[in-house]
Amino acid sequence: MKLPLSYYSNQDVLFLAQDLLGKVLFTEIEGEITAGIIVETEAYFGVQDKASHAYGGRRTDRTKTLYSHGGISYVYLCYGIHHLFNIVTSIENDPHAVLVRAIEPLIGKDIMEKRRNMPASRTAISSGPGSAAKALGIDRSFNKKDLSGNEIWIENHNIQYAEADIEAGPRVGVAYAQEDALLPWRFWVKGNKYVSKYKP
Repeated sequence: MKLPLSYYSNQDVLFLAQDLLGKVLFTEIEGEITAGIIVETEAYFGVQDKASHAYGGRRTDRTKTLYSHGGISYVYLCYGIHHLFNIVTSIENDPHAVLVRAIEPLIGKDIMEKRRNMPASRTAISSGPGSAAKALGIDRSFNKKDLSGNEIWIENHNIQYAEADIEAGPRVGVAYAQEDALLPWRFWVKGNKYVSKYKP
């Protein structure tokens, strides 16, 4: 049920960003398990993508994680407030990644409610990448974690969406990426209430 590391070595990040919709993201922290169905993602296409942290081959202490072999987590702090969870994909030195933008709470909703200080019935609990990460307890300590381990992992629960049920549009908050900001590399499940409210 847990996705094998070979899954993440696929070099087609646009395929993976869509295929990950419906997969279930788990964390286990101090014996507490939480999980949510991935319902919104964004693809980042490595050195050629102006929106990617690795654009132009940039390597810093923060971005070196992106150059790892697919199947590890890349977590960074956005605006000094929100931790964002990304899945490193492709092969070593090909820094592709998929940002998880929203999850639908599935397991451990009571734990998520404490972390987010709101009821699970409120879509804001896990809508948007910062909220999704916080609901699952993901912070910088989850950076560079092996996604085949026991702290954070993704499972296939055979939740599948028809092509007609997946929508695509520009990514969020990447205006600096010039023409690449317009690429339709954000994917979401049509009609799912946990998808972030951003509309291009």
